[in-house]
Amino acid sequence: MNEVRRLVAEEYADLLALLRGLTDEQWRTPSLCAGWRVRDVVGHLVFNMLPVPAYVGAALRHRSADRINAHLVGRAAELSTGQLLDRFESWVDGRHLGWLLPWLALADVLVHQQDIRRPLGLSRPIPAERLVQTLRRPDPFAQPGRRMRGLRFEATDVPWSSGAGPLVRGCGEALALAVAGRAVVLDELTGDGVTVLRGRV
Repeated sequence: MNEVRRLVAEEYADLLALLRGLTDEQWRTPSLCAGWRVRDVVGHLVFNMLPVPAYVGAALRHRSADRINAHLVGRAAELSTGQLLDRFESWVDGRHLGWLLPWLALADVLVHQQDIRRPLGLSRPIPAERLVQTLRRPDPFAQPGRRMRGLRFEATDVPWSSGAGPLVRGCGEALALAVAGRAVVLDELTGDGVTVLRGRV
């Protein structure tokens, strides 16, 4: 558990370094998340770092992950980018939901960092340890099981494979984004299973 928390802290630190250097135009750029700009993705991550009782209260009121996200991103829209960045920076080390479920926090922030970076053309080498952990335990709220069912996934750059069936092969980042529902990476994958996966994304 502590090892995964370390990976979460490193991933958040990398994202924080990126965010500190963005221009106002980059903050307004559409991300890979449909309907969300870069600042909306950051708002989602900030409010994911609410104290556990506050997050549970929001969950009880809104009853679904989509409605919770819409509510929290709406709250973030009331903040300036400076305020968002201040909250992101001050809450990174807090004992919030991500501290209790670090594997979930890592999968969430790693994929969302790529949701921000890809549209901005700011690629990075993702540390293999973080990528493998995310591939082993993807965010269940992204419904990875529905996309992975009956397929064989093999990463070409990190030691990870999973499943049985028609093959889907590619770099670990593209696989992590594909199972999280990001269609933009499908052309980067190879194998007989890509056609099946394409129909599920």
